[in-house]
Amino acid sequence: MTAMHTWDLWYPDAASQGLSFARAHIDSTATVLVHALPASIRVEVRDEHGAPVATGDGLERTLDSPMARLTVNGGAVTREDTWPAEADLGSVVILPGGEAGALRAWWHAPDHSEWRWSVEFYNHR
Repeated sequence: MTAMHTWDLWYPDAASQGLSFARAHIDSTATVLVHALPASIRVEVRDEHGAPVATGDGLERTLDSPMARLTVNGGAVTREDTWPAEADLGSVVILPGGEAGALRAWWHAPDHSEWRWSVEFYNHR
């Protein structure tokens, strides 16, 4: 059975104490893409028992793009705002609210004025 991780993404600059942006319970992975991530984010990744795996705090936007790549490296999470490429196809994408799927297609105009993408959702209990 595959190990599961919970990715908890928190927007610390909203409201008086911040707001949850997304919480996704997904197969263990070192990298996820996130759609429409706020300018600043705090991330906690926990294993299926609730034990901390990695954290990132004060992860600031690095580029005006529709996606960000969050990567676990040791006990830290890093952020890289990005325009996905062919190598990202198949990657897990977390949407606001926490729904997670697999990136199946991505296209953007050379000047980044428009983009189109497809994500596939699957659930088995």
